[in-house]
Parts: sequence; C-alpha cells; structure tokens
Amino acid sequence: MPMDNWEKTYLNIWIAQFTSIMGFAFALPFAPFYIQELGVTDPAEVKIWVGLFAAATPLSLAIFSPLWGAASDRFGHRLMMLRANFSAVVVLALMGLVNSVEALIALRFLQGAFTGTLTASQIMVAAHAPSDRSGRALGSLTAAVFSGAMFGAALGGLFSEWLGYRAVFFVGSGLLFLSACLILFGTRSLKQPPTPATESNNERPAQTSRQAFWLALPILLLIVGVSYVRQFDMAMLPLLVQEIHGKLDGVSMWTGALLAISSIAGMLSGVLLGRMADRMHPARLGIGSAFIAAVAMIPHAFATAVWMLFPARFAMMFCSGGLEAITQIWLAKTTPQRHRGIIFGWASTARAIGWVAAPLSSGAIGAAFGIRPVYVVGSVLFLLIIPLMWITVQRSRANETAEDGV
Repeated sequence: MPMDNWEKTYLNIWIAQFTSIMGFAFALPFAPFYIQELGVTDPAEVKIWVGLFAAATPLSLAIFSPLWGAASDRFGHRLMMLRANFSAVVVLALMGLVNSVEALIALRFLQGAFTGTLTASQIMVAAHAPSDRSGRALGSLTAAVFSGAMFGAALGGLFSEWLGYRAVFFVGSGLLFLSACLILFGTRSLKQPPTPATESNNERPAQTSRQAFWLALPILLLIVGVSYVRQFDMAMLPLLVQEIHGKLDGVSMWTGALLAISSIAGMLSGVLLGRMADRMHPARLGIGSAFIAAVAMIPHAFATAVWMLFPARFAMMFCSGGLEAITQIWLAKTTPQRHRGIIFGWASTARAIGWVAAPLSSGAIGAAFGIRPVYVVGSVLFLLIIPLMWITVQRSRANETAEDGV
C-alpha cells in the first residue's frame, strides 16, 4: 500500500531527527571532559562549569521558543526545521574551534537561541499528524530521539578516544548537515489535515489559542517538573563515571556505552508506553513510571564499578523516557489540533525551564557534597512527580469542566 503525503513526510522527519540528535550526541555528552581539556582542572570548578554548560542552551531555548513558535505559525513549520538544523551545523562546528570555556558556554547559549531541532520537529508532527495517529507519531518521534542519541553517544565515545574531543564536534556538525539536507530535499509543507468524524470532544470550534493555553497549562507545568527531574543528573553522569573509573583515560568510551544503553531504554519506552498511552489515561502510566524510576536511581549513588550502572540506568531511563512521551501525548490529546503548533511551542519553553534548573541545582549539589548525593536527591524528585501528576489530573478536569460551562 503506497504511503500518503503525510506518511512520506513523517518518515523523512523521523530520519532527520534521528540524524540530528545523533550529531548532537556525537559530541555534547563528552563536554565535561572537553572542559577539562580547555584548562579547568579544579574538581569543584569543573562541576560548576558543567552545570553552566548544560543550562545555557535550555535557558536561551526557553526565551526564544515562543518567538520561533509564532514564526512557525506565520512562515511555516518546515522553514523552522530548516532554520534549526542549519543553525546547529554552524554552532556545533564553532564549538570545536574554541580555546576557552567561556566561549564554549556562549556558543551553548546561541545553540538554544537558533537551533532546537526537536522542538521544530515536534511542532510539525503535532500540527499535521492525523488526530487518530498523533499519539503514535509523537511516541515514535521520541524513539527517534533516543535511538539517535544511542548511536551518537556510542560512536562519539569511540571517536573522541581516537581523534580527540575537538574532532567529534566537526563530525557531529557533518551529521547535522545531512539532517538539514534531508529536510530540505525530503519534505514539503503540508496543509492542515482533515478532521475525521471521530475527532475527540476536546475540539471546540470557538476555542481561541488563549483558551487552549489555559486548558493545557496544568500539563505544561507538569512538563516543567518532568523535564527537571529527567535532566537532574544528566550533566553529572560523565563525572560519576569518571569518579568510579578512577581516571580520565578511557572514560569517554564507558560514558558512551552507558549513554547508548540509556538511549535503547528510552527508545523502547517511547514506542511501547506511547502506544499504551493511546489506550489508557497517560497519568496512570506516568505514576508507575515515576515510582520505578525513583527506585532505579538509588543504585547510582552506591555503585563501585562502572558495569553496575548499566542495569540501573536502563531501568531508570526506560521509565523516565516514558514520562517524556506520556506528557507529549497527554498534551496532544488535550489540545485542539489547530492550536497544537503554538501550544507545543510553549511546551518547548516548559521543557527548557526544567532543563535550565536541573543542571544548575545538581551542579551546586555536586560541588558542595559530591557526585553521589545528586542521585539520592534525584530519587526523591522522581517520587515527587507522583503527587504532581495527580494534581495535574485534577486541575485538567477542573479546567475542562469550566470550559464546557462557558
């Protein structure tokens, strides 16, 4: 059976997103080691700079995402994907040329201001996917992110050992160029999809974008919390591996392998839990996922060998990766199709707020108390997602009831 225009476009978006995330993952996870190569040697200072590096991009992403979202509605979603990918090509290449950590942080800020390939792809998919396939499409897009990160981290770990940390930034830039070309030559702008007769009841013809925002606000706030918890330990993970491994030599290969197994877990959860979220309320899946992720986080704090991190990391990332897919699908189900572009732009800002706060707070904890307490705190934060998710359900129901009474 031949694919329709939407399926062809989505397939190319999926491959392009896989390639772009692979390009980022080829270099960025090893930035803590690159920072040390740039001359920062004090352990506490390294943790602070790593936290700043991790926070710089989401900070600018939070500021600029609404602007790019508005531009997307006005000039087209495809154009925004091209902007994001070609900008990333330039920024990542420049990162490989810096001679100071300050310049590296400045480029990270520019990365968030001008790139955002995931956000651009999610807006395109959310705005144009047929409503009866939006959950599956967004879940599969999450799988592209994790699988791209898996291959990028695994190969980047090897290449950084062979060629050095600067070289992997240029390879990553090349992969992003391939992604940009795929968007340029393999996709085209689509008209808004027709609404089937089975469209969900949340599609209110008179609803404005402002009303859609207020309906989605509880889920947007939940996305802030989920993003914060999911990213809380990520910036510190390479340093945890380095502490357990005991030396800098060879640590990037261990880190790349650990990130690869993490990405496999996230890829599987995006597909499996995404499909389940089409059949049951996302909150039910989210509560169970948060609890298991909290339990799986604890062994990180007590591992005495790098191999001990692998099973705990797989379980934690499977559940926390599911939380990402679940919140995106929940938001798509709550938002009328014609408003999904702008609402998913706000969702990007919500994610970015969590991404900013997470590395700054974990970096401060790591600098003050050491790496391992970060993972104890991370476990507690996952448990706090459970009541937050319950509150979101209650607030969403209250908002929908109030909207129906208007």
